[in-house]
Order: sequence, then structure tokens, then C-alpha cells
Amino acid sequence: QLQLVESGGGLVQPGGSLRLSCAASGFTLGGWSIGWFRHAPGKERVGVSCISGRDGSTEYADSVKGRFTISRDNAKNAVYLQMNSLKPEDTAVYYCAAPCRKLTTRGDYWGQGTQVTVSS
Repeated sequence: QLQLVESGGGLVQPGGSLRLSCAASGFTLGGWSIGWFRHAPGKERVGVSCISGRDGSTEYADSVKGRFTISRDNAKNAVYLQMNSLKPEDTAVYYCAAPCRKLTTRGDYWGQGTQVTVSS
């Protein structure tokens, strides 16, 4: 079964950090562009960040630039999202998906999501 599996979500105070992981099962992430998306209650799902499978170049939504960092480890078949200086407005379910370009995806692969809650 080909799937993506996210982990690392949780409850964190404003200003805190979390690291999300996206692991591939049944296929190799190497060569695929991978993205992180988030869906907050009452809002549309939006792209947060993409990382190229070709050259490792990255894209970020303006709302997270300077705070979030996307990375990949092809040897571990995983992509990560390091989230620092978290704000309450970052609260959402975070999904990884493939492929990803210009913060959008055609959705060949989706994970099940991981909840991130930023609250004091």
C-alpha cells in the first residue's frame, strides 16, 4: 500500500516549536517533490511549504517564512517541517502530499494529517 504518514503534531504554547515528519510507505520519496499543507477550522486548506525532489529547492507561504523550515532525508525516506515561533493562527491539521509545486498539489499521495494546536 502506497501512503504517506505524518507524525509530530501536538499542543504547544505560543512561541514554541514542533517538528513534523512525513514518512513514505510502499514507495520511495526520492525524486518526488513533497509539500506540507494545513487545514484550519472554517478555512480552506492551504499550502505551507514545498521541497523539490530534483534539487532540494524550497518554497514557503508568506505566513510562515522565517519561522518554518522544510527538509528531506532521502535515506530515511522522510520529509520534515520544523516549525518555530509558533502562533495561535498556525493551529490546523497538517498534511503532507506529493507532488508539490507552487504550494499546490494534484494529490497523487496524501497523508492522514496530524493536529497542531498552538495555545496557552
